[in-house]
Amino acid sequence: MIVRTSRLPHTFIALAVVSVLAACGGEPSGDAPADAQLRSDAQQAPVVDLASDKASEYDEAPAASAGFDIASVPVSEQPLGDFPYLSLPSELTARDQRTLEFDRFPFWVGDRMVWVEGKVFSAGFAGKDDQQYSPYGVHRNVESVVAAAGGRKVANGQIPSAMTDTYQEDDIAVRYVDGLGDLYNNPTSTYLIRRPDRDIWVHLSTNNYSGGWVIAETKPFVASAQLLPASELKQTLDSAGKVALQVNFATDKAEILPDSKPQIEQVVALLKDDPELKLSVNGHTDNTGDATHNQQLSEARAAAVVAALTGGGIDGSRLQAKGFGQAEPVADNSTEEGKARNRRVELVQL
Repeated sequence: MIVRTSRLPHTFIALAVVSVLAACGGEPSGDAPADAQLRSDAQQAPVVDLASDKASEYDEAPAASAGFDIASVPVSEQPLGDFPYLSLPSELTARDQRTLEFDRFPFWVGDRMVWVEGKVFSAGFAGKDDQQYSPYGVHRNVESVVAAAGGRKVANGQIPSAMTDTYQEDDIAVRYVDGLGDLYNNPTSTYLIRRPDRDIWVHLSTNNYSGGWVIAETKPFVASAQLLPASELKQTLDSAGKVALQVNFATDKAEILPDSKPQIEQVVALLKDDPELKLSVNGHTDNTGDATHNQQLSEARAAAVVAALTGGGIDGSRLQAKGFGQAEPVADNSTEEGKARNRRVELVQL
């Protein structure tokens, strides 16, 4: 058996970002037909020149010592097509190709596993013959199209055996057996494309004969904010001493989304109507992801709300920002509705 890892034919492995424009910030336009997952050569992006002197990141892993921070990956608004956005060329054969409208999958980020909930695509793949498959070529081309979509590689290397036990949860190892690839014996690469309304994760593992990949898209953002007028805010504060606001933020960021501006304005009005009122702005998250990260995120979000209120003319001495992470849920985190309620900002009277 001959496996070529040097210069390949110019029709070899060009994973394409589908060129049909999708509205930025909108939901995906739907599943591509099954036969469209393997795109024709005419639809593919230019082939990466594997004879280039430019070094590949294939053998390089991002530093994991400082821990993965999703904020290190910039948000991209590059045009994308339909889910799963990346495709294999006709030179490869896919097996057990499937798309689940809602599931969860653990992605290796170099220092831990991150569970991602949403729409999940998976498939195994191999060359149609021995001379048309190169694991090096697969990785080079995935890197190229992810970069073109504004994404980054966030991890590369052998997943520690202690971490591979994660795949036994929820029968992941059974349900995604082909998409996982032989990650128990070979390195795994993880890529992330952040969008204004969702994140797109890619798991890729190959050996000298075949490979597998999983592409997951977080569930598109659904607004949960309900406008509470200043009068209702005051009434609840007077009776309960605190009131919860469902302020909407960009995914995993402290950026307040524009649709929450009217609610911030009502809080400003409340504080201007009662000059003696002082508030603690407390941030809370659901339990998705790492607890330490969620704590930091809740603190940053509380600070962002305080900044918005002072920007509206409120004296900062009347406000304080505190974060509680995922420590004080008010609903069941096992449901999306419960998680939405737990992602909140509370105003507490001082």
